[in-house]
Amino acid sequence: MTSRTVWITGASSGIGEALAVRYAGEGANLVLSARREPELQRVATRCIEAGISEDQVLVMPLDVTDWAALPKAVRTVLDRFGAIDLLINNAGVSQRSLCKDTDMSVYQKLMDVDVMGQIALTKAVLPHMLERGAGHIAVTASVAGKVGVPQRTGYCAAKHAVMGFFDALRAEVEDSGIHVSTIVPGFIRTAIAENALAADGSAFGRVDDDIAGGMDVDECAEVVVNGLNAKKREIPVGKGKEMAALWVKRIAPEMLFRLTKGRN
Repeated sequence: MTSRTVWITGASSGIGEALAVRYAGEGANLVLSARREPELQRVATRCIEAGISEDQVLVMPLDVTDWAALPKAVRTVLDRFGAIDLLINNAGVSQRSLCKDTDMSVYQKLMDVDVMGQIALTKAVLPHMLERGAGHIAVTASVAGKVGVPQRTGYCAAKHAVMGFFDALRAEVEDSGIHVSTIVPGFIRTAIAENALAADGSAFGRVDDDIAGGMDVDECAEVVVNGLNAKKREIPVGKGKEMAALWVKRIAPEMLFRLTKGRN
């Protein structure tokens, strides 16, 4: 990835931050986007310490739900680096609430951030890649994009939608030289639970036992980067029982439905 440009959304923490530092170690030009500029600056410093120059990092605060701002953001990246080789749609928010308690505004936010924001930025970048006849688009989906579990009705709906959109996009553009990858994490040790939306839209503010016992985020980034470098279409990443659920859903869905019933 030396001197190739990687644009990562949700780059201020978690998987996005770990991917940024990992790609810095490969010599990539990096575009770091999220809403929190101070955190992006911190990640940029880590990337420079990992071996790239200041000129190779563009900190670009961005809210993916502000669709009108996305074309200008794309132009800014192209003016700086000349090309976008890899876009990693990693911005997202999770949920921890039962359907009966959840305000509709929570479902709206989950769809706006986790689905429509990813689609909008992808559409803004896609014409550039199609014109070049080259490029790679990835999205951080989830095991929740294939398996439904309690207290995640909106999150599972959003991630199922993400999987469907990017699988369909791949079918449209792969023959045009555009690679599309869906990243399918299980439980990764990040702040996803603390930052998840509760029933009223406030922060959940607690760590799940499953997340606390999940895969180290740097180990996750290693698996993901290796998968993207190999142009894998789907990249499962995790180490717990949730990864087995991907196979059980295929071969014995009724068993999976019984196993997930009542799980919190």
